[in-house]
Amino acid sequence: MGAMTLLGWAFDGLVGTGLVWLAWRALSSPSLYAAVVLFVAFGLLLTLAWVRLNAPDVALAEAAIGAGLTGALLLGALARLRGSGARKASGAHADRPGARISAWPLAATATLAVVCGLAATLIFREPTTVGLGAEVTRNLPVSGVSNPVTAVLLNFRGYDTLLETGVLLLALIGARSFGPAIDYAPEPAPAGPVLEALARFLVPLAILVSGYLLWVGAYAPGGAFQAGAVLAALGVVLVLSGQGRGRMTAPGLAVRFLFVLGPAAFVIMAAATLALQGRLLEYPPAHAGVLILVLEAAATLSIGAILLALFAGSSFGKDNGTGP
Repeated sequence: MGAMTLLGWAFDGLVGTGLVWLAWRALSSPSLYAAVVLFVAFGLLLTLAWVRLNAPDVALAEAAIGAGLTGALLLGALARLRGSGARKASGAHADRPGARISAWPLAATATLAVVCGLAATLIFREPTTVGLGAEVTRNLPVSGVSNPVTAVLLNFRGYDTLLETGVLLLALIGARSFGPAIDYAPEPAPAGPVLEALARFLVPLAILVSGYLLWVGAYAPGGAFQAGAVLAALGVVLVLSGQGRGRMTAPGLAVRFLFVLGPAAFVIMAAATLALQGRLLEYPPAHAGVLILVLEAAATLSIGAILLALFAGSSFGKDNGTGP
């Protein structure tokens, strides 16, 4: 038992050291492309760290959104930096080698201050401090689900998730408010038979996995954000393979409806529960499970559509460029 504990501590130490090293390399790399690749690697290693911390829900979200879709967004943004602008951005640090040397003491000091603060919190915290885990467990039977994470996010503190879906929608509105986004080239090079075949294979598989994550979230790690991220990743694959480019402008009103479906469903449910139950998002215990599933299904579609729209560009969700 002692040997296994020592081995676990050693493994966790390697993971922690790797995270610090990857973070530093990503921030200090003179190449934007290398920085993005290091960021994706950091996200994947962070996923493993969340698994070691017994937080599989957060690990799923980190792998799908933090490393996967965010990495794709960064690579897409980097690809759109054309000509001299890209060269200047990529060589900014290389032209000023002293900038990295002069900046690292400030970053190191800030990091050390955060570490010391966290250590002091653990050392000097009150030993009698009690979290809300016992309260969550006690009220779990009336939540409508058996997964405590889903119970907290969709029932006990459902307004947090309501605001999260609203933040995603605001992010999309903000991204498009800067003006017409640069879309992928309308005449892309052929993706090749391997990527095209992979895209066709992934369509039913990704839909099945997304549906499973949505359904299993009631009693195991999963839920709307993970399921929506899988749907968005499928859209990214279709865009990159060329199979989704011709359909990016077709849905129009339907896609814009998906953008607001999740937040609107939460607002309607919040108003209904406030009127009937007297409290915001407090569901009748007999129908809580079904209502939570309805909310998560709506949020899944909105999350997937918004994340894909951020990647695909301004034409996604417009009718021939005339939509808002």
